[in-house]
Formats: sequence, C-alpha cells, structure tokens
Amino acid sequence: MGSNNNVFFGDEESQLSGGTNRVQPYSSTPKKNTIDDDGKKQNFLSLSQRLGIPDFFSLDVWRASMGELLGSAVLVFMVDTIVISTSESDTEMPNLIMSILIAIVLTILLLAVVPVSGGHLNPVISFSAALVGIISMSRAIIYIVAQCLGAVLGALALKAVVSSTIEDTFSLGGCTITVIAPGPNGPVTLGLETAQALWLEIFCTFVLLFASIWMAYDHRQAKALGLVTVLSIVGLVLGLLVFISTTVTAKRGYTGVGMNPARCLGPAIVRGGHLWDGHWIFWIGPTISCVAFYVYTKIIPPKHFHAEYGYKHDFVGVVKALFGSNV
Repeated sequence: MGSNNNVFFGDEESQLSGGTNRVQPYSSTPKKNTIDDDGKKQNFLSLSQRLGIPDFFSLDVWRASMGELLGSAVLVFMVDTIVISTSESDTEMPNLIMSILIAIVLTILLLAVVPVSGGHLNPVISFSAALVGIISMSRAIIYIVAQCLGAVLGALALKAVVSSTIEDTFSLGGCTITVIAPGPNGPVTLGLETAQALWLEIFCTFVLLFASIWMAYDHRQAKALGLVTVLSIVGLVLGLLVFISTTVTAKRGYTGVGMNPARCLGPAIVRGGHLWDGHWIFWIGPTISCVAFYVYTKIIPPKHFHAEYGYKHDFVGVVKALFGSNV
C-alpha cells in the first residue's frame, strides 16, 4: 500500500508502511523510471493518471482529508487565539511571544497530522506538493477544500467563545492589510500599501518553502534529520517569518504575512467586513511563491532533488500528457 516516494508532506500512504504508525523517510535508492503507487515502472502515464483523477473516488483520500479539516480547524482556533491574547497582553514585545507560540503550536499540529494525511494544513503546502509532483492535483484540491472548511470551523469556534467586544476589536485574529480608525479629522486608513503587502507575502512564503519545506521534499535531508527535526524547523521558520513581517513593518492595521490562505479565509467568511479588503493578496502572493519555488526545483541540478527519478504527478509531466507527449 505504501508508495516508494516516501516524503513528509506527501500523502498519508507515503507516511506509513505495512500498516504501522512509524513514519518512513525517503528511500535513497535511485529509480530511473517513473514509479507508480504499486512499485511498478511506467514509461508513460495518461493525463488522468497524472492529475490523479481516481483520488476523487478514493475513500482513503477523503478519510485522510479529515485530518486536514480538523487540523486546520484547531490551527485557526489556536493561532487566532494567540494573536488576540498576545495583543491584549502587557508585554513589551507581544509579536515575539506570538511568533514563538505560533511556532510551537504549528510543530505540534504537524506532528499530529503527518501520519494521517501527510501534514499539510496549508493550501501553500498542498499546491506546492502538487506542482512538484509529490501528490496529485486532485488530492491537493481535496485537501485545500478541507483546509478551508476547517478554517471556517475554527473561526466559528473562536467566535463562540470570545466576547463581542474582542471580536470587534481583533476581527477574530484574521488577516488584514489595513483598518479604518478614528482620526482627528475623521476616519483614517492605517496599514500597508497593497504592493508592500503583496511583496511581503511572496517573499515570506517563498522563504518558508525554500528554507524549511524543502527539507521535507528532499529525501536526503528528510532521512538524515528525521521527522521531529524537520517539522520543528518548519515551525521555527514560520514563527521567524511572522516575527520579521510584524517587526519590519510595525504598522497598525497590518497583521503580518499570512502564508496560509485558508487561515485568512476562515475569519473573513465568519467575520466579514474589512477582512475582505485586500484578501486576494493572501492567495495570489503564496500562489506566485509556489510557482517560483517549482521553477527553482527544475533549475537546480537533478541530482540534488528526487525529481530526476520521476514524480508521476509533476506539473511538467501533466502538461506533456495534456498535449499527448510521451517524453
């Protein structure tokens, strides 16, 4: 049942082997041909196989998506609670405390969800993994839908336990670019310019993929470092990026980089209002970063990345199948 392409941010089958709960690292044995899920060599895959259309009809995939749904719900509830509580605290550097707590929470949640679904909890991870070819685009779509639904549930849970005053003041800890505040001559808009926010989202999301998620994609590093270390680094890097984005800008109205479109979507749907202002930035920015990261994986020497052995869902392979190329 397990795939030969074992990777931390792959599907749930690539995490487990022989029905055990032991996480398996990448196999370091070179494979010269594209390998299917049964370990059979394939020289050509149809477009349906490249896209993973059968995943839409797989009960196991939908069951795995429940891990993404519940994990995303807990993530949104915990992270937004941290955002609100640290902002309310009297500490001199609330953004530092917030970043540390977010890093810890994310690491714990990733460790909990990895054996179930591969531990994405973020459309950025799912989309990037689909482009690289670690999972199919069909599975990525299922995961992203589950993550968004989970984010809405998490925001609803937070709304149910906080007072209306806190909800109004902190907008359920949602992602904002600007806010409208009272000024001496009437309401004024506080926050970042759209271009600044977009560039921050692109840069920080790319750094997240390059500096941490890459370790999970790279079979050599994943095997050498181990699951706990890799996921701890992912949490640490994300926490650092949150701290940097909130410290460098230091502007009221801007909540920092999202790097997780689902987390931004949940409060926006539940709370609405100004959370929709500039919301597209939290989707377009990470999308650009994922594409840039995929291009990077195709530029570097193949021997430095498992892609030379043929991920069957690789985006280039999908395009070739679309146009009927056997190459």
